[in-house]
Amino acid sequence: MRAYLPEYELKPAASLTEALTLLSDEPGVWKPFAGGTDLMVLFEAGKLLHKKFVNIWNLPELRGIEVTPEFVTLGALTTYTDVQANEVLQQEFPMLCQAASETGGLAIQNRGTLGGNIANASPAGDSPPALLVYDAELELVSTQGSRFVPYNGFHTGYKQMRMREDELIKSIHLPRVSKPLLHYYRKVGTRKAQAISKICFAAVTQVDASEIKEIRIALGSVAPTVIRCSRTEDVLRNRKVNAETISAARLELAREISPIDDIRSTARYRLRVAQNVLEDFLTSLN
Repeated sequence: MRAYLPEYELKPAASLTEALTLLSDEPGVWKPFAGGTDLMVLFEAGKLLHKKFVNIWNLPELRGIEVTPEFVTLGALTTYTDVQANEVLQQEFPMLCQAASETGGLAIQNRGTLGGNIANASPAGDSPPALLVYDAELELVSTQGSRFVPYNGFHTGYKQMRMREDELIKSIHLPRVSKPLLHYYRKVGTRKAQAISKICFAAVTQVDASEIKEIRIALGSVAPTVIRCSRTEDVLRNRKVNAETISAARLELAREISPIDDIRSTARYRLRVAQNVLEDFLTSLN
């Protein structure tokens, strides 16, 4: 059953200050509405429980991509189309561009935002694994000011975050690195386009003399939140890629993730595919 439109209120915010004041004055009553690509699905299905939203789509303070020697800063309203069009992101953060290109169709890529993808807090999101391995940092803003939090650990449980009801995600900061890294991104879904992932895998590594010196691995759709696989990283660091290393990494990954059965897949399938994708990534390093 579709939702009944008159039951909902969408209030436009003329400025970031106005939006933050509304969230502060009535905490929990108002929620931000940006591209709407997730919320409108719930609305059409009659499952959008919250009724009051503040429209932040037109706020310039939340837009733009800024490049400095240390960081690339993306406004929370940066769309997937914006990501794909940016040359610095293409060169230095290719997995984020690939994730953006594999998210929904063109209409969703034109409206869906990075900040919205993070705030939606789905473990099946396409961009969060890439953001995790790129050591992203979030700027949260409220009437009390700004604070910065690492994206790693930002999600504390299913649909739960380290963000207060009076805060918005203002921007995402990606630290730039000068040393060459190898990037690997893989989304496994029912089909090539417009599919929610069964698993989503992202990794970056630096290899020296066939030995893994630096490595970061993140997965989506295998736990209540998108996760960094730090224990699997520890197993791989300072080791050469061979059959013994791959076997040890597969075993540790199985202990580190906790996939479930749902409408899209089974826990057994997700576990096996996650291990196979990890092995494919490691094999590609040789």
